This record gives sequence, C-alpha cells and structure tokens, in this order.
Amino acid sequence: MAAGLFEKVLIANRGEIALRIHRACREMGIHTVAVHSTADADAMHVRLADESVCIGPPSARESYLNIPAILSAATITGADAIHPGIGFLAENAQFAEMVEEHGFTFIGPTPEHIRMMGDKVVAKKTVLELGLPVVPGSDGAITSFEEAEAVARQIGYPILIKAAAGGGGRGMKVARNPESLRDAYQLARGEARAAFGNDEVYMERYLVRPRHIEIQLLADSHGNVVHFGERDCSIQRRHQKVIEEAPSPALNASQRDSIGRLAADTVRQFGYRGVGTMEFLFEDGQFFFIEMNTRLQVEHTISEMITGIDLVREQIRVATGAPLGYDQSDIRIQGHSIECRINAEHPETFAPSPGRIDGYHAPGGLGIRVDSALYDGYRVPSHYDSLIAKLVVHGASRNECLMRLRRALEEFVIGGIETTIPLHNRLIVQRDFINGDYDIHWLENLLAGKR
Repeated sequence: MAAGLFEKVLIANRGEIALRIHRACREMGIHTVAVHSTADADAMHVRLADESVCIGPPSARESYLNIPAILSAATITGADAIHPGIGFLAENAQFAEMVEEHGFTFIGPTPEHIRMMGDKVVAKKTVLELGLPVVPGSDGAITSFEEAEAVARQIGYPILIKAAAGGGGRGMKVARNPESLRDAYQLARGEARAAFGNDEVYMERYLVRPRHIEIQLLADSHGNVVHFGERDCSIQRRHQKVIEEAPSPALNASQRDSIGRLAADTVRQFGYRGVGTMEFLFEDGQFFFIEMNTRLQVEHTISEMITGIDLVREQIRVATGAPLGYDQSDIRIQGHSIECRINAEHPETFAPSPGRIDGYHAPGGLGIRVDSALYDGYRVPSHYDSLIAKLVVHGASRNECLMRLRRALEEFVIGGIETTIPLHNRLIVQRDFINGDYDIHWLENLLAGKR
C-alpha cells in the first residue's frame, strides 16, 4: 500500500490491547472495527469502536482464533487493514498471509519474518550468522536422546531444553545433571507436542543468574531501523513477566548503546518491517540472544514512557508504507518507567479469579498511566488470559518512579474479584528490588521462601 493513512482498521484482539489500538487509531483519525466473542459483547473496546462484529462463542478457538470469521468481518465492514494485537494470531504467519491474500494490509511484519523468528532454532541460526551472540547450545533440533546426551557433554550442565516452536515457558525443562536429562528431555517434548503440535526441542546452556533484557525495535519498509533502549523483564513467575522496567538498573550507557545498535543492525540486514523485540539473557557483562517477538509487546508502554513515542501509532504508520520520521539520534531516553501487570488471580495461590467488578478506581496524577479495559460492573470472563490492567509509572529518576509506583498501587481499587495488586505491593518494597539487584529466578525464589 502506498503511504497514506488507512480509513478503517479491524482490531483482531480483545481486552486492554484492543482498547489501546482503538485509541491510537482514533487519534490518527482512523475508524475502527471491533471483533468479539459472545463473552465480550460488553467489552470496552466493543462499546467504543465505530463498528463491531460478533465472530463466535466464548472459546478462543471459535472466535479470536477463527481466521475465516475475522476475514469475513473485515470484508463486510470494508476494513483496509487488520491489527492482530498481542497473542492469539499476532505471530501466526498463515494468518498474515491470508490477510494479505484477501486484499487487506496486515499491520505487522511479513509472513516470512514471522515464520523465521517463530521457529526458535531457525531464529538462533539466522542471528548467529548476522553477528549476534547466542547461548551455547545445539546447532538445531535434537532428534534423539542419544544426541541430547552428546550435546549436553559438549556444552556442560546445567542444560535447558526448549520447544523449537515454543513460547511463554511451555516446553521448557532444566536438566541439572546427567541423571535428570532423560526425564527433562521427554517432558519437554511432551509439553511441546501438547502446546504447539510440534515436539521438536533444542538445547542450550542454562545460565545461573541472568537478567532478561529486551530491545524494542521499529523498522520501516525503506531500510530505516531504530531502537528505543532496553527493558528489564527479569521479574518473572513460570517464565511469565510480572514487572518490567526501563531502562534496566543492570546496564550502563555503553552496554545499552552497544546492544541496541547491534540488534538494530541485525534486523536491518534481513529487511524487517514493523515493531519487534529482541530478547536477550545478560550475565557477567555478556548478552546472549534467545528469541525475537515479531509483534507489539505487552510492556511496550514503558518504552513509550521513556521516549515519548507512541509505538502503536508508529506501527500503523510503517504498515502504510510511510518512512520513519526520525533517526536514532532523535530518540532520547528520559527518566525511568516501571510497569506492573495486574492479573485477575489470587495474589498467593495464583488461582484465576474471574467475576463481576464491584468498584473500580484507577490511580492518577503526574506520571501515572493505566492501560485497562475494566469498568465498574464489567464481568471478567474466565475464557482468556488473566491480565486485566497494566499500571505504568514514570519518574525523573528510578527512585522517584518507585515512590510514585508505591503511591499508585495504594490508590488502585479493583473490587469484586481477587487481583495481584497485593503481590505487587509486597514486591516493590523488597530490598533487592529497590536496589535493582534481581535476576530471572528472583521472584520464584522469593515466593518459595528462599529469600
């Protein structure tokens, strides 16, 4: 499509991210189409969109993953483009292909790049050839237990076994010694088969105390690429991010500039287009590439807060064929930002807690942002991800940001269901967190009473 704004965008997602995309479109003068399941008929993005289409029953498979229904909705509403949001079909190369084949613009990267980075083995080989450091591991998929034993002897224990088509921590097992390798290998393959329909796994060295550092990237179709600094996503439970902050308290300016430029140069070499995030493990001053997400990230908010750039707006612009309106020197990191993911879960057992919202008050004031589709009386359905709000705080310094975050959490009221707000209240006063001294195992150790 030639450069020029879309007239109408269909948002193929739900919840807070659908509302986030709707807001960006409206500020650009673009009409929106909301698609929804019967469980989401009263969702906020459905209420606010210019048009809405019900695409199926509550089951995600029959609604938000129902490609024919989504394409039909785009056809009958006359949409120009489809924004996949986060999750569901956002990294489905077949969906991206079908969107384009039906005459719509897919607001995201090419199907080729989605497919390339979706296969973790292929992604690792690709970036290694382009000069990115990777964690020592197998050259490709492991096809037998005997091969797994040989690779383990070569790179040393502990070993991490990961699903080649994986994500979100599924199909991922640790073998700390030769005796535990067989069980870990079989369990990882079984989980990968159940979760992704593909039991291929690969192996890499298990780092003991790494940070999870990711680089936010944006590329246009004219060869221009910029990065927006890094995010530290090390506060995790079961490989799911809980708190993210930007910039990372573990990196200095030289490290930040080096890994940012390296990531940007890499995606420039393979002609990437759109927003994307390169994820790394960082330990003892070294970065190791682990994967690239070819979509918007949940935590894109903190990169926006420290740079002042609307990433969803830019994502839509480059999808039209427009070039970036700035280069790397124009992007300045100012202050510090932290995001807390608020889930509809019990703060101690993490059991899901769907239900009706009985009382809702979002915190406010300078430097406070709440991305949420909640409202008083809304019923949180039981069929989808438990993320219900993102509390995003910005301050001139990390200390100011922490104090503002503490105040904002105290103000945040979500009644009628259990939420993880009490967990966040507990985490942000821990001395290790205040000092920025944590790694990807810190939260689980804390919850297990090991800290």
